Amino acid sequence: MTTLDFFKLQHHWLKISFAILALILFVFPMLIQADQNLTSQGISNKNPGTDLWREVRQRESTILKGRTQVKSVDSNVLINSDGDKWAKFRMQTLIHYSQYFLAAVLVVLLLIFLFIGTSKVEGGLSGNMVQRFKKFERVIHWAMAGFFLLLAITGLVLMFGRGLLIPLLGHETFSSIAALSKLSHNWSGPLFLFSLLLMLITYIKRNMYARGDMQWLFKAGGLIGDSHPSAGFFNMGEKIMFWLVILVGLVLSVSGLILLMPGFGQGRSIMELSHVVHGISSIFLIALTFGHIYMAVVGVEGTTQAMTHGYVDIKWVEAHHDRWAEECKANNQVISAEEFERLQKDKTTTYTNSVSTS
Repeated sequence: MTTLDFFKLQHHWLKISFAILALILFVFPMLIQADQNLTSQGISNKNPGTDLWREVRQRESTILKGRTQVKSVDSNVLINSDGDKWAKFRMQTLIHYSQYFLAAVLVVLLLIFLFIGTSKVEGGLSGNMVQRFKKFERVIHWAMAGFFLLLAITGLVLMFGRGLLIPLLGHETFSSIAALSKLSHNWSGPLFLFSLLLMLITYIKRNMYARGDMQWLFKAGGLIGDSHPSAGFFNMGEKIMFWLVILVGLVLSVSGLILLMPGFGQGRSIMELSHVVHGISSIFLIALTFGHIYMAVVGVEGTTQAMTHGYVDIKWVEAHHDRWAEECKANNQVISAEEFERLQKDKTTTYTNSVSTS
């Protein structure tokens, strides 16, 4: 190779080197800009499937609705992610804290029993009785109590059963119990609402506000002060209990009916809200029932018989319902212990004869 050929070859490679350098200087700024776009947008190559899936999952605040030949509530929404939020709330919040709340109520009632005990009638019961509730009134009370007890048991099975019963009974046994609980819960719900309305009609007149009720409330039923506060047929505590049962029971029933009959135009969001309201109101009413049962059976002496045979001792009436006691005495409604025993024997004899005849 001559010297001239060598310089020609060098000149050729020099032109190639300048071309590569120019290409690098031109492309490199474009690469930097692309990298900046990648950092700011999170993706450099847009995937059309990403936007499609985002709309399908409804992750944005505005739920997008499509078109479908099926005409029903929410049929044009393919996937609603709010259902995930509801499921997490039910499992992680509602069920979790409801267990602790009910357990805390039972612990408080146990402490009250241990440190306060049963409220006794001063001087003891006399045996002279006065009728407090008629048979029809007691039947309504026990009917509503029975339906609610069935709803409470089956509802607690459905709410807590997976975590509490499956480890003890196994999946198959719990599946049968859960199916039976669901069926019983659905059928007894409307019956509870019917008995609740009868309860409202029957007892509403005696549960309206009356003179002296606020004084009873300020003295906390006798816990504050030296004397027992005055009260009529129902004291303020019983009236508050009555209205809480009615109002919470109505909320519980309405939300339950929405869940029981989903084909009346309510969307998934309404169903989710109804489920939350139903769960919270049921737990509150169960806790309220714990307190009611404790006061009737253990807390106050002589109370249970008001809903068993309908009569209460006049000493009990004087101690807790002094204004009503005065009315009973003025109207000669108090019967002696001997007359009350004879009356109970006559009822037993009549019931025995009717059973034997049938």
